[in-house]
Amino acid sequence: MTKVLLAVIASLLLFSCKEKPAEEINPFVAQKDGQFFIGATPYYFIGTNFWYGAILGSEGQGGDRERLHKELDFMKANGITNLRILVGADGVAGQAVKVMPTLQQSPGTYNDTIFDGLDYLLAEMDKRDMKAVLFLNNSWEWSGGYGQYLEWAGKGNVPEKGVYDWPLFVEHVAKYADCEECKKLFFNHVKHVLGRTNRYTNRKYTDDPAIMAWQVGNEPRAFSEERKPAFAKWVKETTALMRSLDPNHLISIGSEGQWGTEMDMDLFEQMHADPNVDYLTMHVWPKNWSWIDVNNIPGSVATGIEKTNEYMQNHIAVAKKLNKPIVMEEFGFPRDNHKYTLDDPVTARDKYYANVFAQILASHKDKGYLAGCNFWAWGGFGRPAHEFWQPWDNYVGDPSQEEQGLNSVFDTDSTIKVIKEYADQLK
Repeated sequence: MTKVLLAVIASLLLFSCKEKPAEEINPFVAQKDGQFFIGATPYYFIGTNFWYGAILGSEGQGGDRERLHKELDFMKANGITNLRILVGADGVAGQAVKVMPTLQQSPGTYNDTIFDGLDYLLAEMDKRDMKAVLFLNNSWEWSGGYGQYLEWAGKGNVPEKGVYDWPLFVEHVAKYADCEECKKLFFNHVKHVLGRTNRYTNRKYTDDPAIMAWQVGNEPRAFSEERKPAFAKWVKETTALMRSLDPNHLISIGSEGQWGTEMDMDLFEQMHADPNVDYLTMHVWPKNWSWIDVNNIPGSVATGIEKTNEYMQNHIAVAKKLNKPIVMEEFGFPRDNHKYTLDDPVTARDKYYANVFAQILASHKDKGYLAGCNFWAWGGFGRPAHEFWQPWDNYVGDPSQEEQGLNSVFDTDSTIKVIKEYADQLK
């Protein structure tokens, strides 16, 4: 009898040892006490912006699944495991400044080819244990975003030259913050996307562990002092809607940080203190913000690094105060001689990137708040055919309103070795 009892006890102990705690079984990225976790394992990463991934995954114009497989395999092999992706562009395709093809062609009317491409992309990422951050809106005209919703609401579109007509552009897109019809149309879009089921995996998007986070938009801004309260209200309403639809995934805003809040760090903190916002983000653009000399990029990279570090530390301090992780999810840097061709070296960029990666590695070792980065942006095996994108050139990291090759990281760039060196140390 004693032997039987001992055998039963031993069997129970063996079974209990095989069982894993619930947090280890959970496949979704979670945040707790200022860190990301997958199960019980802290999650720190080096990633990239791959905004055109859903287009590349499609079988229509612009689609290239053979290239997609090649890109994902190459990224994975070099330690790039987190991809920030545009769900889809808005409006009628064919505008000179807009990504093609688009997803939401008119309010509530979708190009299923692009949705199919997003399904396929997420299925392929899941096979490679990669994570996606999906953004649904955009301040900038290159994917429709604010300007397209304003046009649908009967308030006109962005000026033809877009951001290159800056005063007019800002005056127009600032109207979005208090455009109730725009918000209604966007909320319908959020519901439609988050309600989708992936046709390749038969998983609801809300149940897909390949998705790390939903993001309100790409660099959402108020664009005026007087519209900051309306802007903050819209962000808060959007994250609440996302949370009501999806309890599994993280939610973020997509903010640049101080530069995305009319230089108002109090507003940045206020928006990220929202319990529906799981982590903070910051973007840094040394060229755009005149932190480097475009006529002497290698000679001014040290100044760019110094100003970047100050910007990062100011935002990490807010993350620490809120006890939430923070991601450096956009930073771009031109080639040494500000050319757009691959024969121009990237020694300054490599130094700049290494500085960011070293801070993530240090944070990983110290269980710190800086949880990862997504550099801007992935060019991979694509090659620019013209200075500005034309149908149907290769997609590279630079959207169609920017010079092709400006900030793209290509497979042959020395930057790849820098990425892998640091990514290997995060394992």
